Amino acid sequence: MTIIIKNKHTLKIDDFEFRCCIGKKGYTTNKKEGDKKTPKGTFKIGNLYFRSDRINKPITSLKCIKIKKEMGWCNDVNFPKKYNKPIKIKKNIRHEKLKRNDYKYNLVIPIKYNYTKPIVGLGSCIFIHLTKNYKPTAGCVALKEKDFFILLKLIKKNSLIKIC
Repeated sequence: MTIIIKNKHTLKIDDFEFRCCIGKKGYTTNKKEGDKKTPKGTFKIGNLYFRSDRINKPITSLKCIKIKKEMGWCNDVNFPKKYNKPIKIKKNIRHEKLKRNDYKYNLVIPIKYNYTKPIVGLGSCIFIHLTKNYKPTAGCVALKEKDFFILLKLIKKNSLIKIC
């Protein structure tokens, strides 16, 4: 099963189409850290991370991981071994905090772009996460919560995401 990002406003899976939003500066095949662009291509997806203090464990075949206070995702080009990987937050390593004060990462699925053997500087922290207003993201794909829950019921561990 493949999640298809047809254009900057449409996510399609099976017969379902959802409104979504992507990076502020559109798509790219030449992603760079911090460029606010969503990478084009076909990628695997990761586990579901969720805020158990805000949301009950969703119905999904994905492995579900409760987000804890010390969890982050490394976007620091000075730490190549940790770059674009989940980490335990340390003050000396730049990271995306998973336990945010806002709602955006109440549900989050990493898109495995630049993931297996990450090349430092080619982009990190590309996620499927939540939005309430469809404002452009920093490079992620975002959905409304009700649509995210439907998506979770449809996808499998081996599902792919194709960003056209």
